[in-house]
Amino acid sequence: MTVHPAFPIGAADAAPLAVRVADPLSLSDELAKAWDRLAEEASEPNPFAERWCLQPALHLLDPERRARLVMVRADDAGPLIGVMPLAPAVKYGRLPLRHVTGWAHPNHFHGAPLVRAGMEPLFWSILLGWCDAATWASTLLHVPRLTEDGPLHRALIEVVRGRGGEAETVHREERALLDSDLSAEAYWDEAVRAKKRKELRRQANRLAEQGAVSFRRWQPDEAVEPWIDAFLDLEARGWKGRAGSALASHGDTEAWFRAIIAAAVGAGKLDMRRLALDDRPLAMLINFLCPPGGFSFKTAFDEEFARFSPGVLLQQANLDLLGDDRIDWVDSCAAPGHPMIDSVWRERRHLVWVNAPLAGGTDRLRFRALVEVEKMWRRWKRAISAENSL
Repeated sequence: MTVHPAFPIGAADAAPLAVRVADPLSLSDELAKAWDRLAEEASEPNPFAERWCLQPALHLLDPERRARLVMVRADDAGPLIGVMPLAPAVKYGRLPLRHVTGWAHPNHFHGAPLVRAGMEPLFWSILLGWCDAATWASTLLHVPRLTEDGPLHRALIEVVRGRGGEAETVHREERALLDSDLSAEAYWDEAVRAKKRKELRRQANRLAEQGAVSFRRWQPDEAVEPWIDAFLDLEARGWKGRAGSALASHGDTEAWFRAIIAAAVGAGKLDMRRLALDDRPLAMLINFLCPPGGFSFKTAFDEEFARFSPGVLLQQANLDLLGDDRIDWVDSCAAPGHPMIDSVWRERRHLVWVNAPLAGGTDRLRFRALVEVEKMWRRWKRAISAENSL
């Protein structure tokens, strides 16, 4: 483990040598194993912060090498208690405000760090104290997409209050979540209106008239590369391909996708499914299973067959996750208000973007000024909205 020169450790650190910035391309075997163990013992699962997913992202999706892989121990000889990618930022929205933020890329759908269960307050305390002492950090730590009222969110609020400040929630979102004790069949019947279920049965019957319809899950004893190729092709032929936002639209995102799917196989986290017509994929989806949770990472469908709703039919089959004893819930990773998944999955996951002030006197002054600016901005938006509704 090495200390990056832009992220020095100062004498004010609560635990000397407890924080290091590791080079993701040259991790020691000991660190790699420690990171993997941490994922298995984390208070909140997050595949996007696990080694098999984050390590390729830092290599392939951060060409300017702005992000830093921050690893936290209780002391230099103790176990790894937390991992979080951080990056310095010179702008906060449109404001010229230097701060530090949890690093993410467009396909990084959850911002929680990996933290050993029960050590959440210690992790935040050490991390914030380290940021206080670092010359590159100022004003605040911005943590995007924390699970609202989860152990990491609660611990961050507690630690910031203990430091004499208040953590500010600056944004909230909710997205579809699958979290039920019902069977797949009972859930489908309760979640989807009878009229819609009848229409979907009709569409499934019409589709069957076109040829042999099959649902399949990728199996660990088969090659995953053909599934990767099929998904990339299916997505690129749809609206994302036309918009230039498909994974295969850019070499770096395609390389990252290929790397993480192969790595997810090795980590035992991959659940990949398809609906096919005569072996032609009409819809595909990818889940990452990280007990006790799951994350529905990507989905794509063949728009030529949109009249048969292949994506919804595949989601119906995907409800068998409710019968997996390892999985208590599945995060859709979907945009808020997604018209398809919101109509099938009834529960909601609430996410928050949180700002934690750093301890320096000028940091606190800038933080308080930012809080006031954001309050004025929200009041102005409410006033404009009320005026437009008249």
